[in-house]
Amino acid sequence: MMPAVLEFKNVSVSVKVGGADVALLRNVTFDVGKGRILGLVGESGAGKSMVGRVISGLLPDNLRFSAGHVYFQGGELTGRKARALLGRRIAFIPQEPLSALNPVLTVRQQMFEHMKHLGLPRKQWEPYCLERLAEVGLPDPADMLGRYAHQLSGGQCQRVLIAMAFSGDPELIVADEPTTALDVVTQAQIVRLLRQVQRKHGTAVILITHDLRMAAHVCDEVAVLYAGDVVERGSARRVLEAPWHPYSWSLKMATPNLTGPQYVLPALADLMPGLKQIAELPGCRFARRCPTRNAECENRVSALESVGQGHFVACAGQCRVDSASRKTEPHALPPAAHPGGRPLLELRDVGMTYQGRGGRKGQLFHALKPLSLSIGPGELLGVVGESGSGKSTLARLMVGLMAPTAGTVHVDGVARAQASARQAAQMRETVQMVFQDPDSALNPRRTVEGLVAQALELRPDIAGIERKRIAERLIKQVGMAVDALQRFPSQLSGGQKQRVNIARALCVTPRLLVADEIVSGLDVSVQALIMNLLLQLNRELGIAVVLISHDLSVVRYLCQRVLVMRHGEVVEQGPTDQVFGNPAHPYTRLLLESVPSDDAGAAWPPTEHDQDSVRAGSAELEFQS
Repeated sequence: MMPAVLEFKNVSVSVKVGGADVALLRNVTFDVGKGRILGLVGESGAGKSMVGRVISGLLPDNLRFSAGHVYFQGGELTGRKARALLGRRIAFIPQEPLSALNPVLTVRQQMFEHMKHLGLPRKQWEPYCLERLAEVGLPDPADMLGRYAHQLSGGQCQRVLIAMAFSGDPELIVADEPTTALDVVTQAQIVRLLRQVQRKHGTAVILITHDLRMAAHVCDEVAVLYAGDVVERGSARRVLEAPWHPYSWSLKMATPNLTGPQYVLPALADLMPGLKQIAELPGCRFARRCPTRNAECENRVSALESVGQGHFVACAGQCRVDSASRKTEPHALPPAAHPGGRPLLELRDVGMTYQGRGGRKGQLFHALKPLSLSIGPGELLGVVGESGSGKSTLARLMVGLMAPTAGTVHVDGVARAQASARQAAQMRETVQMVFQDPDSALNPRRTVEGLVAQALELRPDIAGIERKRIAERLIKQVGMAVDALQRFPSQLSGGQKQRVNIARALCVTPRLLVADEIVSGLDVSVQALIMNLLLQLNRELGIAVVLISHDLSVVRYLCQRVLVMRHGEVVEQGPTDQVFGNPAHPYTRLLLESVPSDDAGAAWPPTEHDQDSVRAGSAELEFQS
């Protein structure tokens, strides 16, 4: 039997907290063999990226390798040795492709730097780079070499990084959330490419991801981490289809289905424990959030025990989940709060055209082709499509951040372009936007209280004490504790920041929220909390929601109606279950086929030939129309 490419044996990484050692990774054990893919899954803070730091030998100075052994190709891997192997025998594919590439260097300059690091002769650099770029399916590799990162799409940037990662023919690649920021079609292309190149070279891969469905399709084995502990490990399909640990089960159940019956997403209580909390947890670190915990859990550390062939779980026997016995509550979307009547928001032949610049000067770019659309009070509408399809342009026109170059936008029957100053102010309160990235949307110098009640500062009739009372009500409304009002954004988790973003939008009592990719990149447990919050606001306050998302399962869970956009126009629309269950347009079928199937045994990702066939059908349909 061949030795594993990488082995972790009872690895612990510790940090000093109040003079005592606290294990951020605790007795972590796993291995990955040649040509195999191991998935590391879990929420933010679970320890997935810490594993990557151990492999790279790049632990921060305040952390120390306190126990266990790491073996690479049979030899012990120390920090110094790991750093020497980086880029050659061990390679990394980072999460954010645009930020991973140097914006002031061309692709050629960056790849040549890597060739120099690998020790290749100078005369081989250009042909070798062209060969690698062609291998990852980039068109016209010679042209790509001369481009900068901003001249490439997100998918093209990720392909460049994959080409660089495989350039040294490494034995191990660590891919850290390589598809998080990509739309579903590009995600399927990148995953298919990664698997093709990985199989061709026989490379071992560690895939860090929070997408459980993708892990079930792509990985051979998975290790589920929680607060530095491996709580479950085994074959990807077995662990993710029938998990035994309550945490693995909670992650699975927090992921909405794309097909089949829907259920109310159970949201985990509380958050992943921080450093101080971990120091106070001598036993199971998941116990305080566990729905099946018992009195022993908080003081007992369970070792990984076999529950089947190659399947291990670290959990007290009476706490293990019997998936078949766990009942779920059926999920049904509420009807529109006020069916019929005057539309809340109406777009009449609205279009957006830009004048080309630079080499395209004089040409017109149709970011949004003329479309008509109405949204009723209390309606839940989803908008889906690839990056560049016009979704965000549509959102900005809805909230009035830009004026259309054609057509008119009406709010409560009044044309926005002809509104008086008083009517325009009322429109801004009626339609509010929740932005995708709360880090850039929230002022880091303001407390949560100041952010949530910011819109009231222009109201002299509302005193400071009244603003504080309103902020307390809003923060409770989005499911956060009142003491969070005195914190700054840097002291909040990603999900908490997004809730503050929503609370701020609710400050002026809107009737329509336009949510642009607000759950993109969030852990599935936090995603479930945000979606259930939007449903609650819809039911209790009658607030309409336009959800822009590249996650089709999220749109199916939340939305009654869906628009499918491509190249700035709506190619299909209708009731969500009808459009997703029986799509009429080839492009809608392409989107659906690009999403990992709920059935881990189904073939995914689709082949390049299948995707090309669907695209050809879509192009033919557009030509005929």
